[in-house]
Amino acid sequence: METKILLVDDEEGIRKVLGISLMDIGYQVFTAKNGREALAVFKKHLPPIVLTDIKMPVMDGINLLRQIKAESPDTEVIMLTGHGDMDLAIKCLKLEATDLITKPINDDVLEIALKRAHDRIGMRTQLRAYTENLENLVREQTARLINTERLAAVGQAVEGLSSALRGIAGDLDTGINYFNELPCFVSIHNPHQEIIAINSLYRERLGDHVGLASGAAYPPDNPAPSPVKETFTTGKGMRRRATAVYADGTRGPVMVHTSPIRDSRGNVELVVEIGADIGEVRRLQERLQATRQRYRQLFDEAPCYITVLSPDLTIRAANRRFQEDFELTVGAFCHRIYKDRDEVCPGCPVTRTFADGNSHQCEMEVTSKRGETYRVLIRTAPIRDLNGHITHVMEMSTNVTRTRRLEDQLTSLGLMIGSVSHGIKGLLTDLDGGIYLVDSGFKKENQQQIHEGWDTVRFMVGRIRDMVLDILYYAKEKDLKWETVDVLGFSEEVLRTVRPKINDQEIAIRHRFDPAIDRFQVDAGIVRSALTNIIENAVEACRSDLSGRPHEICFEVTQDADHIYFNVSDNGIGMDTATRANVFTPFFSSKGTRGTGLGLFISNRILSQYGGGISLESEPHAGTRFSIKIPKKADLHPATAAP
Repeated sequence: METKILLVDDEEGIRKVLGISLMDIGYQVFTAKNGREALAVFKKHLPPIVLTDIKMPVMDGINLLRQIKAESPDTEVIMLTGHGDMDLAIKCLKLEATDLITKPINDDVLEIALKRAHDRIGMRTQLRAYTENLENLVREQTARLINTERLAAVGQAVEGLSSALRGIAGDLDTGINYFNELPCFVSIHNPHQEIIAINSLYRERLGDHVGLASGAAYPPDNPAPSPVKETFTTGKGMRRRATAVYADGTRGPVMVHTSPIRDSRGNVELVVEIGADIGEVRRLQERLQATRQRYRQLFDEAPCYITVLSPDLTIRAANRRFQEDFELTVGAFCHRIYKDRDEVCPGCPVTRTFADGNSHQCEMEVTSKRGETYRVLIRTAPIRDLNGHITHVMEMSTNVTRTRRLEDQLTSLGLMIGSVSHGIKGLLTDLDGGIYLVDSGFKKENQQQIHEGWDTVRFMVGRIRDMVLDILYYAKEKDLKWETVDVLGFSEEVLRTVRPKINDQEIAIRHRFDPAIDRFQVDAGIVRSALTNIIENAVEACRSDLSGRPHEICFEVTQDADHIYFNVSDNGIGMDTATRANVFTPFFSSKGTRGTGLGLFISNRILSQYGGGISLESEPHAGTRFSIKIPKKADLHPATAAP
């Protein structure tokens, strides 16, 4: 059966081309040209997947996403955009979009996004199946438990029946019929210890003993005294284990209960004897135990966290997977275990299920007993008693941390690809300009123009080479090469390297190194690269300042208890708000055509991964101050950073 998909885009060409591709994959495609039209199509056909552009007239994709999620939270919505905007991507993901794809659409990227949508749909379907299976097992277990308890409580029932039998003792043929539905052997005895009435199960299993002695159902060699005789003698009910002889000659254990039936003067007139087949009870108990074991196995082996909660939100049972990852104390509040908080979580699905009796789902972050943060998809189901009242709620939570991390990484990758494409496009445009100058110079035999064009080509080729190397460096998993370095010697070396570039620009440089700093562990290559990049930025900031004032750069090295700080400040042109916000963004460069825009981004990303980082303070026309923070001791177990 074809899967329905709704394609929404204001460009007819995209709807046609992408629609054909989706039909080739096997989808039943519905289209709309804007959000308002898409809502009408969605309500009519209810497709499980929606593929929508963001920028559209009448109603844009963001509002369409918001309304679809409000009406159908399980619908997977994939966003299309022609703009690599990180804020836009974050906004879509907060509204629970499945993915965000940049235009032009790559077939492989689209295929990955559609597969992720199907995986999410399949995960929800699987969770519903687990819920239904567990509910069925709970109902089956409850029914059998009640049946077993009913047999075990025969003695109590006999006492209650004695008062009823007093009223029907005068009509035994009619009265005994009331016991035909009981799953036990019922017989009534007179003072001569003769059987005067039996129910249908007694007649079927033990034989027709009416008119025979009270002990006819038991073997002649039975050493125990007759419970019927004792009841006539003492006037009290008896309870005894005995062996019964069945109609086919076989023997089996029974539990016998007797109760006196008194006349109006209080004398024992009749005795009712009820026997329960212990073998049947044992078989029921064994089946109940097997059911409990299967239930517990399913409960423990389910690939998600399962808990059973009472109305006060305390956990009454939890499966093995939950106990492995969370500090379980039966009777503890779920919000205390999940989030170490005293109050109920906002929008708690368990509370909502207790309130309306429906299943609910949500997604939230929880903390394991090892301090790890997990992203879990939660679904609830009510557990009802025989009267239909909700006594508990079952909560099933699937750990989707890796899935969400992969989604974030793929989104970042999409935005990165867009930025890379934009940067390379600019370089190629400049390269085309240089090639044009060379070609034009050859045609005109203009040597100066040829030299100018060739200088441009050579410069742009160098920039492309630097960009490619930076991209490869960024894409490769980077492990820092920790080594113990003398801080002052390392700082002097950096200063000697950059001083010639600064002196050529007639910019003064001064330094101040804390003499108390000794050694620390660091990847010297990363820090050297970051410092060189920052100092070159400072030189460029001073060169760009046309105020006529003298310029200087200050290089400081300081420390605190846990970190070393390399500070570079200048009194150059400074940065406005937009520049400060983008300094650590890939492919943003304040050096114009002389930078690739990756140096500071890569350095900050790697240093942050290992407990350090780069920060800055700057105001227009007031200079800039960069600070590199490095931990004195290497963190050998860094947190994994997103690319």
